[in-house]
Amino acid sequence: MLQMRELTLASIVLRILLAVFLGGVIGLERGMKNRAAGLRTYMLVCMGSCIVMVTNQYIYQAYGTGDPVRMGAQVVSGIGFLGAGSIIVTARNQIRGLTTAAGLWASACVGLAAGIGLYEVALIGAVCIFVILTALHNLDDMLRRNTKQLDAYVAFKKGVPISVFFDFVHNNSIEYSNLHMDAEGAYTSGAIAFSVTLKSKGEYDHGDMLRELANLEETAFVEEM
Repeated sequence: MLQMRELTLASIVLRILLAVFLGGVIGLERGMKNRAAGLRTYMLVCMGSCIVMVTNQYIYQAYGTGDPVRMGAQVVSGIGFLGAGSIIVTARNQIRGLTTAAGLWASACVGLAAGIGLYEVALIGAVCIFVILTALHNLDDMLRRNTKQLDAYVAFKKGVPISVFFDFVHNNSIEYSNLHMDAEGAYTSGAIAFSVTLKSKGEYDHGDMLRELANLEETAFVEEM
């Protein structure tokens, strides 16, 4: 095993193939959910990080100079640009792509571990990332459903005053914050539309607040953010 940590042709092939495989395992879940960064993206990120570490180790051993982890440090910071490109803020201030961005960064770290010969770390890390992205998805949804806080985008019918919303939160023991009017994104011309954070002080949970808002006669459109 110690020989496989040395930089030989066999270890280089093993590291690159391992990085491609582990990146593919992680990216498989994202690809099945039709995310912007899917199977091939994760493979390339993980393999590229591996190649960087192999190259850095070669330079250090061949020339006996330099920092053996310097190039890897640039990957850790540089991958942020790729991750930021997968994060999207919609017109209604909805944030999409955070999990994909975090997965890309973690995939790069797996590639770095494989590239330097830390096979155990690469394998364990890839398994943990895969479990987080798959098995814990339902747990994350359950926690969101049971929380008493809700970020919502609401549009009232034409001619309905904003006071209807204030009456709603007051009558249902709900606190509101971060209320932002959306003049350009109104559901219909002349209607009131806004984004708001709601927090229940009573028995309402996340789903209850959303349903009660949707059931208001004056509501034209409501969506969780």
